[in-house]
Amino acid sequence: MDIKTERSVSAFNNELKLKGFNVFQIERDSNATKIYSRKDFYKICLTTGKSSIHYADRSFEHEGTVLFFGNPHIPYSWETISRTYVGYTCLFSEDFLKLSERSESILQSPLFKLGGTPILTINEEQREFLNGIFRRMIEEQQTDYSFKDDLIRNYIHLIIHEALKMQPSENYDQHKNAASRLTSVFLELLERQFPIESSDNPLLLRTPQDYAEDLSVHVNYLNKSVKEVTGKSTSTHISERILSEAKALLQHTNWNISEIAYALGFDYPTYFNNFFKKLTNTTPKAIRMQKV
Repeated sequence: MDIKTERSVSAFNNELKLKGFNVFQIERDSNATKIYSRKDFYKICLTTGKSSIHYADRSFEHEGTVLFFGNPHIPYSWETISRTYVGYTCLFSEDFLKLSERSESILQSPLFKLGGTPILTINEEQREFLNGIFRRMIEEQQTDYSFKDDLIRNYIHLIIHEALKMQPSENYDQHKNAASRLTSVFLELLERQFPIESSDNPLLLRTPQDYAEDLSVHVNYLNKSVKEVTGKSTSTHISERILSEAKALLQHTNWNISEIAYALGFDYPTYFNNFFKKLTNTTPKAIRMQKV
């Protein structure tokens, strides 16, 4: 990624974080979905075309129109197969939507939850109705209306409620074993925390409890599942990945050791040194000295 692109990415994310919301037409802004920070935003996407969507441990292939709900806490990827691909995307932060108990309950609906139903097949009548809502949001986004945020929230709620009334698509490939499914999602979520790109944004998920809360499961169930499937504890997976990132930061950045410690979620450099030495029998400083 060149400097110009990095700046455009930064500007796009800063604008999103400032307003907590953005909506755009995919065919007119094809790069927008590639540069926002998925870790921070929920996503609703109405698309027509042929695509393959991988959500947690499940895969979905469809040719036609689908309505997709993306949760920033659950890993997913989207592969566009057809040459023509049109539709709309709406991005919003939890803080933007979550101003009432009603919004909080919506975010806990099957559309956004692990093991839920985030993808729905849309017929032509439904597509026209939803297209109208997205167009209204785009128009409203450009106005100076004092209460446009409230109006846009209502449009988001309307889309979600329309989706909740529909039957979800059943065309999924799924892991039969619940432990395998949860472990797969945990490992993907763990990997998504990296690489650490700025010492100003420290690692947020550092313990099994952190991951369990993000995945809406009990920590004991997460630990049992991960151990059963991989033979390693949840803590071991987390520690090994943090260690790997620590070595990369020590060898490939000019951040001082205190900055690296903070970026990796350690309150004090001493804690980081103790963690590093326990796992490697050497110190961060020694690894830094090997830097070419």
